[in-house]
Amino acid sequence: MNDALYIAATGMQAQQQSIDTIANNLANVNTVAFKRSRVNFQELMQADTAHATSKAGALGMGISADSVAKDFTVGALTPTSSPMDLAINGSGFIEVTMADGSRGYSRGGSLQVSKDSFLTTGSGHVLRPAIHVPANVASITIAADGKVSAQTATQTQAFDIGQVELVNFANPGALQAQGNGVYIPTEASGEASYGKPGSQGMGTLVQGSLESSNVTLVDEMVNLMVAQRAYELSSKVIQASDEIMSLTNNLRRA
Repeated sequence: MNDALYIAATGMQAQQQSIDTIANNLANVNTVAFKRSRVNFQELMQADTAHATSKAGALGMGISADSVAKDFTVGALTPTSSPMDLAINGSGFIEVTMADGSRGYSRGGSLQVSKDSFLTTGSGHVLRPAIHVPANVASITIAADGKVSAQTATQTQAFDIGQVELVNFANPGALQAQGNGVYIPTEASGEASYGKPGSQGMGTLVQGSLESSNVTLVDEMVNLMVAQRAYELSSKVIQASDEIMSLTNNLRRA
């Protein structure tokens, strides 16, 4: 009976993490380029020493949350009135430089020019390779293939100032979120592969658009109800196990 209590407790703990993950998805339904998360579960097993010669050989001991993976399904692209807004139509990430000098990866968003005249994300991360914007530039154009050109108020012809490259991973779902729409690679995500937008399976860049969150409200609400019911059933198992243990103790006293 103690096993039933432990198994039910693992179920409640796992479903609580699932509910927390769904709550975070719902909270970010309007966050630009947000990618929903999902909890991957795995069964806990214990060797059945009492029946080692049986076909089973092991006993189920509940469930655990194995990992939390990101779903990088592309969200809807929403046109904006700002030429500094940038979205990726398809797979891939824009490489940026983190505050500590390490490399991070973003799905785009609202760009800006830093005080040092470099093109950065809205959170201040400089794009890699760095793109320097001359002080007298009046407009910036980012082509679908990542070519960045600029034009001054006194010139009629644009000139090149850089190139935006895209990066992809064998398992992007294993990337670790760092906040502000930036991700860092993990051992499970694999090595980064670089390519020009529109080539090697990479998506294309869309200037003047933002990628919406890929959270679907109906799906998340259904998932929330399923997780809540599973949590309630695990709590009922604990209640039933406690009642049976109480009954057993009373029988012993009798």
